[in-house]
Amino acid sequence: MLTLRDRQINAIKQMLNLNTQQPKMLAAEPVWKILIFDRVGQDIISPIISIKELRELGVTLHVQLHSDRDSIPDVPAVYFCLPTDENLDRIQQDFGNGLYDVYHLNFLAPITRQKIEDLAAAALQAGCVANIHRVYDQYVNFISLEDDFFILKHQKSEQLSYYSINRANTRDEEMEALMDSIVDSLFAVFVTLGNVPIIRCPRNSAAEMVARKLEKKLRENLWDSRSNLFHMDATQAGGGVFSFQRPVLLLLDRNLDLATPLHHTWSYQALVHDVLELGLNLVYVEDDSATNTGTRKKPKACDLDRNDRFWVTHKGSPFPTVAEAIQEELESYRNSEDEIKRLKTSMGIDGETEVAFSMVNDTTARLTNAVNSLPQLMEKKRLIDMHTKIATAILNYIKARRLDSFFELEEKIMSKQTLDRPLLELLKDPEFGLPEDKLRLFIIYYICAQNVPEFEIERMKEALQEAGCDLSPLAYVQRWKGIMNRSPALSQAAQYEGGGTRTVSMFSKLVSQGSSFVMEGVKNLVVKRHSLPVTKITEQVMECRSNSETDDYLYLDPKLLKGGDVLPKNRAPFQDAVVFIVGGGNYIEYQNLVDYIKQKQTANVNKRIIYGASTLSNAKLFLKELSALGREIQAPVLS
Repeated sequence: MLTLRDRQINAIKQMLNLNTQQPKMLAAEPVWKILIFDRVGQDIISPIISIKELRELGVTLHVQLHSDRDSIPDVPAVYFCLPTDENLDRIQQDFGNGLYDVYHLNFLAPITRQKIEDLAAAALQAGCVANIHRVYDQYVNFISLEDDFFILKHQKSEQLSYYSINRANTRDEEMEALMDSIVDSLFAVFVTLGNVPIIRCPRNSAAEMVARKLEKKLRENLWDSRSNLFHMDATQAGGGVFSFQRPVLLLLDRNLDLATPLHHTWSYQALVHDVLELGLNLVYVEDDSATNTGTRKKPKACDLDRNDRFWVTHKGSPFPTVAEAIQEELESYRNSEDEIKRLKTSMGIDGETEVAFSMVNDTTARLTNAVNSLPQLMEKKRLIDMHTKIATAILNYIKARRLDSFFELEEKIMSKQTLDRPLLELLKDPEFGLPEDKLRLFIIYYICAQNVPEFEIERMKEALQEAGCDLSPLAYVQRWKGIMNRSPALSQAAQYEGGGTRTVSMFSKLVSQGSSFVMEGVKNLVVKRHSLPVTKITEQVMECRSNSETDDYLYLDPKLLKGGDVLPKNRAPFQDAVVFIVGGGNYIEYQNLVDYIKQKQTANVNKRIIYGASTLSNAKLFLKELSALGREIQAPVLS
């Protein structure tokens, strides 16, 4: 069954085929064209379609809309951008300059009638009406990072960030525009999925604003027979991603859980995002090969996509498991390399003797197989080298910042276990991590701990100040915790339970001689599975369990002619869900949901979850947002 990402790729490929359904012919020659996109269009395409694939689709050149471009006659130009005033002005400028003979205009969001009329007037004035072949609304305004993970914005992500939604002096019209932007992209997600969801969300939150607006938009489209985008039944070709049953869209507010985005992590993908700042499935690592004296090491781009088998297999694995797997892959590669060398020697390629020629018949077939596998072997070597480089960089950060210890401590705090050393002592230790790491640890402790004396909190704050920490985030977190404690439903949602870690004394295979990783001083932590707040709520909603917290959630069905938010009495459990976090998501929550689905599959329960967020932020970025919100509280803006 096609995933959300597959369907988005198919929609973009159809656009690049000039919006025609090409017959599946082996020798079909693509129409050569140029692709012109804005920053948003570039962000959507870059994680899902490689430059090589663009070439195969006939794209000879891809350029930014607002860059200086020369006239290229006789080649179709495919535009892929938002219908903003700035973008439309530039397209009209292209019309006036007569840059291209054929224009295919594809807008990421529906273009208004007024704007299309202005565009038509500009084309008429430039005398190029006949050159505009197609104008399309493409409902693909979201970024697919994984088959089951999407975000809405990368460039200018601060527009949809936690800070922008929660800042005190946001005007009503700004908040309306922000919510409308989220709704438009979520609508595009469900058009791409081909399913109309049932919407659940907590009341009195930003998530409720999104839910109400999205329900209205979906209902208006469903009851308009001319523009209904969901008219295809799931049984028809190209029907919905989720079969038989409608999915539930669970809209949650980031305020539900502030601890998880700050949590130090131990899984490969989340570590890459936290310490190396993974963005759009691309991470930059310093290239050790550039070791000329006096020259600075240049960062090398590493593309982590679903064509990388190792990444797909191990992105959710604990880091020690990843290091071990890299070592095994390297040994496997060396064995294959040795096999080719032995075959060359046995054939006498190094020294042509009569004995060697007599052995040709026996070994030719084996050598042919070995030679045929060389491209795969070279690709395997490239991926091994890339992951060795990434894992080595992560290991250096783990050792320098004691990230394994921070992860273990936070797991104990979140699962209410006793710490081996008092937290105050750890915060005072000058050799224990960076100030940022200590601040993250303290905020998690402050959020999760119950009934801590005020004088103890003050002593810890003093220790953090002495360590050089900026305490601005604490002002906001204190206010947030006060609101959470006054709301029983919210405080119950943010409870952490279970989990924890177990420390294995030594790495078994990785401390052997010749290992690429020297793991002494790093803990080999075995993570016990536990459900984070988002996963617990998702499970309750999907299973339709009666719960004091989720029973109060809104229940909105866009397919009903008259809207209502009353929970029906007889409800079947949901097989499929889209979980969307208003205010930013992270790889920790995503991986926790993946683990939950895997656990269900081992019990022969078939469920599917797609995780989405307005933006993707790592702990460093989220801490900055909390700092900005804290400073607003400490120095309120006078109206």
